[in-house]
Amino acid sequence: MNISDIRNNAFAVPIRSPAYAKPPYHFVNREFFIITYRTDLKKLQAVVPEPLTVTDPLVSFEFIRMPDSSGFGNFTESGQVIHVMGPDGKPGTYSHMMYLDDEAPLAAGREIWGFPKKLANPKLRVELDALVGTLDYGTVRVATGTMGFKYTELDVTAEERKISTTPGYLLKIIPHVDGTPRICELVRYYCKNVKMHGAWSGPARLQLFEHALAPLADLPVLEIISAKHLLCDMTLDTGEVVFDYLK
Repeated sequence: MNISDIRNNAFAVPIRSPAYAKPPYHFVNREFFIITYRTDLKKLQAVVPEPLTVTDPLVSFEFIRMPDSSGFGNFTESGQVIHVMGPDGKPGTYSHMMYLDDEAPLAAGREIWGFPKKLANPKLRVELDALVGTLDYGTVRVATGTMGFKYTELDVTAEERKISTTPGYLLKIIPHVDGTPRICELVRYYCKNVKMHGAWSGPARLQLFEHALAPLADLPVLEIISAKHLLCDMTLDTGEVVFDYLK
């Protein structure tokens, strides 16, 4: 390969067979189980990066099934998303920790946007009359969420609009070859082409368990605020840098 070939073909590693396809990524029948809870404000402020701010100490714990994902196939994801105010003073979310079971979306999410993804074993399923989400790190259970299955229908138009208009924020960090930060940026992204197939709520509970390498319980559950079960199609598009910490 000459220098021109490298420049023209470089996208991701390995250069001859990248670990993932190019974005955007389209998801069909993407299923969300989202439990929103109140936690300790000071603990949230300690993990949310400036210039994002926290006014109401709310965290959404998500279990997500993605059975039809372009470039990624079939996988499941789980993690914590914090409710924040963006640099523009508008509401958004900040992805704090994410765990999934497939290499391609793990690598793409970390390298392109900066999603805080680690390898684990999340599951989302229906058991009898309950929607059940679990997350295991190795063989150790670190989270369990339950909700009454399709107890109350929600306004699908309102849920569709919320997903489409709420920005997500990420702290993208990529090290230099000497171990120092080469990229350290606050990234903003949106979900597009959202088509909601169904939305429900119900009674819910969430348990988080202590683990040294999956410290989800560091943001303790003080009060359950709401729970949602959503089914939709959507597109995850490329993002934009809104703050560069190295400049």
